[in-house]
Amino acid sequence: MARTRIKICGITRRQDAAAAVNAGADAVGLVFYADSPRAVTPEQAQAIVADVPAMVTTVGLFVDADPGWVAEVSDGLSLGLLQFHGSETPGYCEGFQRPWMKALRVAAAMNVADEIDRYSGGSAILLDTYKKGVPGGTGERFDWGQVPSAPRLPLVLAGGLDAGNVQEAIAETGPYAVDVSGGVEAAPGIKSVDRIEAFVSAVRRADPNRRLENTEQ
Repeated sequence: MARTRIKICGITRRQDAAAAVNAGADAVGLVFYADSPRAVTPEQAQAIVADVPAMVTTVGLFVDADPGWVAEVSDGLSLGLLQFHGSETPGYCEGFQRPWMKALRVAAAMNVADEIDRYSGGSAILLDTYKKGVPGGTGERFDWGQVPSAPRLPLVLAGGLDAGNVQEAIAETGPYAVDVSGGVEAAPGIKSVDRIEAFVSAVRRADPNRRLENTEQ
């Protein structure tokens, strides 16, 4: 049976990273975008990743950042995956000699399959909700009917997910992974252990009934 991977994003505290790991998350996300309420500095991130064990991926989220700074941060923290949430081109994303995934903000008129093809050199594609002026973390879901059934890359589903709707999301879209931030928070940037555990449990309950198309990546 295919297993949906889980990423808990917007980690700002060591205890929240530990809660995600202990609950069974496969990846923890660190936001290096100053305008986000979940932003961390490289120094804060260093303290967080020191406690993340092997086999759990540390992901750095960037938004149209200076390439030199991305390289400095990713090398200094030995990030396992880079996540780009701005208007980065495929060439930009490929310039860091690290695995990466591009976030696509899904709008009503978007041809999602064509956009995925543009970034075919990535390790995955993250689908999030389009909201003007907001690069991510909207807390809102998009139309899951726009998720392609046979994408060229593994899909990571984001956008307004929580323990109450993630089972439906997995059953409908069959993503390789799900990504949650606000849906497991007590306040922006402050995670709730109970909500993390409830989210992970909901994902595990969904797996036996998940759609199959996006599982064999």
